[in-house]
Order: sequence, then C-alpha cells, then structure tokens
Amino acid sequence: MPRGVAITEPRQHLFAAAERLIAAAGPSQLTSRAVTREGGVATGLLFAHFASFDDFLTGYAVDRSFQIAANAAGLGERAGTGTVDANLGEALLATPMTTLLAVTRLFAHRPTLTQAVEAVLGSGNAALPALERTVAGYLAAERHIGRLPAAADTDALAVAVVGALHHVALTDGANPAAPSRVRRAITALTAATTVNAVARRDDGS
Repeated sequence: MPRGVAITEPRQHLFAAAERLIAAAGPSQLTSRAVTREGGVATGLLFAHFASFDDFLTGYAVDRSFQIAANAAGLGERAGTGTVDANLGEALLATPMTTLLAVTRLFAHRPTLTQAVEAVLGSGNAALPALERTVAGYLAAERHIGRLPAAADTDALAVAVVGALHHVALTDGANPAAPSRVRRAITALTAATTVNAVARRDDGS
C-alpha cells in the first residue's frame, strides 16, 4: 500500500494482516514489523493504536472471539427450520476459515491470551467455548421439539461438533476443502447421535 494513503479502519487492516501472516508462516513469526510490513503501512501505525505488541494481539483475539460468537448468535432461532446439520454448518462456518485458522493457532501458541480475552469478554468467551455453548443450546432446543431424540446427549454433541471445527481449522484451515470437511463431520456426528440415541432408547439403557 502506498505511503500516505488513508486507511479507514486501521485496526481491522492490521488484524487482517496478522491473519494472513499466521496462515502463511504460523504465529511464531508474528512481530510488529512483520504485521505492518504485511499490511503495507509504517510500523508506527500499530503503536498509534495499541500500547504494545501484546496489546495488539489481545485486541485481535478479543475482536475475533467476539466475531465468532456474534456470527453464531442466531443459531438458536433456527430450531425447527431447515436441517440440523445444515444449520450447524452455516453457523460454524459463518466466520471465514482463515480467521478460525488464525485464532486457533494463535491461542495454541499463546495460551495466556485466554485470560486476557476473558478479562474483557467474560469467563468462557475466548475463541470457541462461547460457540460450544451456543451449539449446545441450539441442539437442546431441537431435542425439545423432537427433531433430535429425547435421549440425545446434546452437550456431548456440541463438544464433538466444535471440536471437529477446531481440529480442521488448526491443522488444515488454509485448505479450500476445509469447510467441506467440517460439514461432513457435522453430518456424520448428528447422524451418529440420532442412531445411538434411538438404540439406547430401544434397549432401555
């Protein structure tokens, strides 16, 4: 980007540059100079908006944690419409896979970010735990109206679904086929939950 060109949202511009760096080289390569170089801006821009590079990373993690939760917030309203696996896939993949890849890798590399984010957003709201709660609530609503068996363990299914998303994002998030892998995993997990719940009901366990 040419010097002297105004940036409408400098914080988001820098966050996007950090995401690209994580996707290409991993979080260990993140430095203030690397981020601003990737963003095509002077290093001073980052420090004009953040007190330190750690403050920048916390700001990024807070912003993306909030984004992930907000993108899935309407999932509960879909209970009774469409299909369960399609609703889950749409909500979980509403956040770009590049963002999910960057967030999961950054939190794994810097576990102290969890405490920093929770200091802003509240306990259990760093990265994917809030998404897990949203999924569990949605699945419980589907069970309540009979679209999942009464014996379905919706909390365990939420862990499995979000765990699949986390695994794919962390290990293969840059692959264009990653969203398809997540959707297939969701379909398999919801189908298996239905079959197992019916089997438990039929044998009385």
